[in-house]
Amino acid sequence: MADEIKKAPAPLKVTIDNITVEVPAGTTILKAARQIGGEVTPPAMCYYSKLEGSGGKCRTCLVEVAAGSTADPRPMPKLVASCRTNVMDGMVVKNITSERVQEARAGVVEFLLLNHPLDCPVCDQAGECHLQDLGYQHGKEGTRYQFERRTFEKEDIGPKIQLHMNRCILCYRCTYVADQLTDCRVHGVLDRGDHANISTHISKAIDSNFSGNMIDVCPVGALTDKTFRFKNRVWFTKPVDAHRDCPECCGKVTLWQRGDEVLRVTARKDEWGEIQSYDGKPGWICNTCRFEKKAAADWVIEGPTVVNRHSVISQGHYQGMQMPKETIQDVMSGLNPRLLMDIHDISEVNKIELSQLPGAATSANYKNESTKSE
Repeated sequence: MADEIKKAPAPLKVTIDNITVEVPAGTTILKAARQIGGEVTPPAMCYYSKLEGSGGKCRTCLVEVAAGSTADPRPMPKLVASCRTNVMDGMVVKNITSERVQEARAGVVEFLLLNHPLDCPVCDQAGECHLQDLGYQHGKEGTRYQFERRTFEKEDIGPKIQLHMNRCILCYRCTYVADQLTDCRVHGVLDRGDHANISTHISKAIDSNFSGNMIDVCPVGALTDKTFRFKNRVWFTKPVDAHRDCPECCGKVTLWQRGDEVLRVTARKDEWGEIQSYDGKPGWICNTCRFEKKAAADWVIEGPTVVNRHSVISQGHYQGMQMPKETIQDVMSGLNPRLLMDIHDISEVNKIELSQLPGAATSANYKNESTKSE
């Protein structure tokens, strides 16, 4: 007797903010909302689809379930985490259309910012920080917190990575990366409650060749690239997609250039700020590509990175732009304008390649020979 062919389960219908979408069984509310996109999608600071076990910690993705399913249309009494709650057939979910959700999310943002320092003017994550976006979109104007904030000392958790625990929101993403991508995890969450912090066990350095991916998954500026610190602002750089034949990783990256210099190298990210996937596998990159290949000649440039038009990084980066015709020669009867002074020769600023500096750029790097000899 021939085996019966198992039929795939029927897709489930879920309505989120009055928009109905069909999803496979086992899909979470957050993934269903991402299929719709736009403002319907709840924010997520700890969930990461490429990391198994992530989610359920930050509570920023709370939503209201107005109807549990077609079979049981009763509403859920409390708000639920959309990254941990699976869709049921006929479920009705409210996100931006629920006042309860908006009020609760503003409270969650206030809690996340209780101990977060005002480092945005000096933080390397400024301009691409998910906490900045979350605070701007869902936060309140001020804080009611009147006590002293917790503070931690900066810690090097590897030769190329520095941890600023004051900025950490304990999303656990970096610990999942170390646990699932590296051979052995030597860092995690120490202590409890208000004293909980990310640190290395017995001061061990993280020397795995994929440890740099912890920087990419961090939603705030807690984990920073020491080779990029204080060298530039992301909105002054030009992100381009590039690739190389790497024997250890996919080799597909985003180069952040300023002129011809490659100031940093990161993995490519999708619209949700997560690592892009290729052939069904996450596009993690190795430390060799991230930290060692800082020359444009090391890469095959594919073209400008597609950046969300609402992002500050997209300012000044216009694709398909048509340059206006230069008319100064017509005005001067065909003569070229005389170059009176080359500002870069006078200032000597461009004689220093920031990408070649081993650490952060300081004023000592700009001292000329006469100043050094004094």
